[in-house]
Amino acid sequence: MERHFDEELRSLKEKLLQMAALAEESIAKSVKALVDRDKKLAQSIVESDDEINMLEIEVEEFCLKLLALRQPIAKDLRLIAAAMKINSDIERIGDLSVNIAQRTLDLLSEPQLKPLIDIPRMAAFAQKMVRDSLDSFVDQNAELARDVCRRDDEVDQLNDQIFRELLTYMFQDPKNINRSVDLILIGRNLERIADHATNIAEDVVYMVKGKTIKHHIEEKIERRKT
Repeated sequence: MERHFDEELRSLKEKLLQMAALAEESIAKSVKALVDRDKKLAQSIVESDDEINMLEIEVEEFCLKLLALRQPIAKDLRLIAAAMKINSDIERIGDLSVNIAQRTLDLLSEPQLKPLIDIPRMAAFAQKMVRDSLDSFVDQNAELARDVCRRDDEVDQLNDQIFRELLTYMFQDPKNINRSVDLILIGRNLERIADHATNIAEDVVYMVKGKTIKHHIEEKIERRKT
């Protein structure tokens, strides 16, 4: 017979997926607003942030209720602890998408600096990492979670590439500085979104395996053995 607690845990996962879907949609829309130079769409992202914030509060209260009333142990406890941290990461992803939309609004007041190629690519990478990290949580798939962690380097490399390219624009003409800085900060926000997806994936590995992989701890332990 299924425990009532299992139903509550399933409900918790569904709430997190709902939050993640909103956050992922915010990433896509914020970058679309940038590429399409769509002021109305960018403003809608800024105005929609409250929905994710309210869900974060709801999930946090739900987790605290489960901890207080069910007193979970072992794997169930790790799941709820992971859910609370994931909840915070998703909320931050929503905030970072809002940051992108706000920078987009600044950029729309001036002519476009350059064709946008790497930022949309970076956004697509980050979106997929967010989606897969949450799928790994729901499915308790530690291998998928580890794969998400490995992909973080690709986003970092793209961000470095964007930064170097925009530096050349700033050196070429001081009039390019403000727009270049805004685009650099958009890249930085996308990198941070990927970092939060990585945080989620690391928490999933701990939840499933009871093993910490944050801060490359596994590699450090192996080096100490040799």
